[in-house]
Amino acid sequence: MTVALQDYDATGLAALIADGSLSAAEVLDATLARIDAAEPRINAIAVDLRERGREQSAGPNAGPFAGVPFLLKDIFQEYAGARMTMGALPLKDHVAKTTSAYVERCRRAGLVIIGATTTPELGLKATTETMLHGATRNPWNLDHTPGGSSGGAAAAVAAGYVPMAGASDGGGSIRIPAAYCGLFGLKPSRGRVSEGPVLGEGWEGAVCTHVLTRSVRDSAAMLDVLAGAEPGDPFVITQPERPFAAELDHDPGRLRIGFSVRSPVGGRVDPEMIEAVHKTAVLLESLGHHVEEAEPSIDGGLLARCYMGLYFGLVAAMTARIRRETLCAASSFHPDTRALALLGRAMSAGAFVELRAHWNGFARALGEFHAHYDLFLTPTTALGPARIGALDTPRPVQLLSTVIDRLGAGRALLKSGIVDELSFKNLERTPFTQLANLTFVPAMSVPLHQGPDGLPVGVQFVARFGAEATLLRLAAQLERAAPWSTRRAFRI
Repeated sequence: MTVALQDYDATGLAALIADGSLSAAEVLDATLARIDAAEPRINAIAVDLRERGREQSAGPNAGPFAGVPFLLKDIFQEYAGARMTMGALPLKDHVAKTTSAYVERCRRAGLVIIGATTTPELGLKATTETMLHGATRNPWNLDHTPGGSSGGAAAAVAAGYVPMAGASDGGGSIRIPAAYCGLFGLKPSRGRVSEGPVLGEGWEGAVCTHVLTRSVRDSAAMLDVLAGAEPGDPFVITQPERPFAAELDHDPGRLRIGFSVRSPVGGRVDPEMIEAVHKTAVLLESLGHHVEEAEPSIDGGLLARCYMGLYFGLVAAMTARIRRETLCAASSFHPDTRALALLGRAMSAGAFVELRAHWNGFARALGEFHAHYDLFLTPTTALGPARIGALDTPRPVQLLSTVIDRLGAGRALLKSGIVDELSFKNLERTPFTQLANLTFVPAMSVPLHQGPDGLPVGVQFVARFGAEATLLRLAAQLERAAPWSTRRAFRI
């Protein structure tokens, strides 16, 4: 039987393997052949683990996804003995010493791990272009980025390498690539999936780990695989009423949905993004939901500054740790990374704590909104995927950043108003996703639309804390009403 990988989601492939229609070895061979044929153009694989995958596939394997090939994300999804580069030159030879709870649960589910996907340096951008790995390309149009930081994962799934891949989201890193690559992307609530044992909570609880998928049922089934705390986790969320996969058969009921197409940071929103939300509103109403224009009372500019403050501090800490452990020079990091680290070192602990305290206000305002509306609907992104190289920092600015770093002028920069400028510049294209991270709530990007250029356009739904079931029920209803699985990004 010839394996047309792009015709099956992970659940479908697992069923074919389970009933003997295909062997795990046949599926693996077809997967590797597709990767080898397309990878020179896509560049989505950071770490090749095919030999470990072959060993795993040849041995006894059980679980709901037994025999299905899977790709990890090359950041914080540790697999003992495998390289983990985090997209950074200083870590090009780094080998993980432990296996994360995430990877252990993937293996227990029977997934065959064959590699790890590219990510921007330290997972810091919404584009996946690095000094270490080069540019990862969007399978829908190779001149464009697949987004980031789970850009390699999104590109790999959209290109048909695997039906789903590991991903994580600290500011939109699941939802943005999902929108750009025509995939379903669910960011769970804080604590739904353990970040252990290396991390307690990533990015002050803003990071959540899950997968990027083609189908809603794969995302739900994988959440059943991944959900649950590990010993020592700092936050344990209430367990769901029933398996998430079972939610797909339940009608979501008549939901009250507020929507907005206004950029929280005051930037422009492309007409196709606005049209996608309006068309989605019409579809929702046809399905019996109540939809009206409404948004939570949140200062988007302040939220952006708080998010960038988190960014600065994290980058300063991450680069300092990596330099201690690898003895690398500061110049090993991209100039953009060094500039962010400079600002993080210049920010006082008191300033960081003051910014962090505002997160509570955002959560309270969103909670008040959710007292009246079940979901908040927005575009996933304000602008479509940029062309490869379009978001590169100009060389003169990179050189200036290097000089400023050497002079230790970080405090002067913080006083200059550059934080507001950086907040807008960094979030202009993707201003809608950070709210869910700083308030710890679940959110999803649904690939309901395409722009006039043929590139996918996602719409985002934000739910109450712990309400992944509501999102999955609605996603399944939307998938039935407006299927996206027949749309193909890339053919070999």
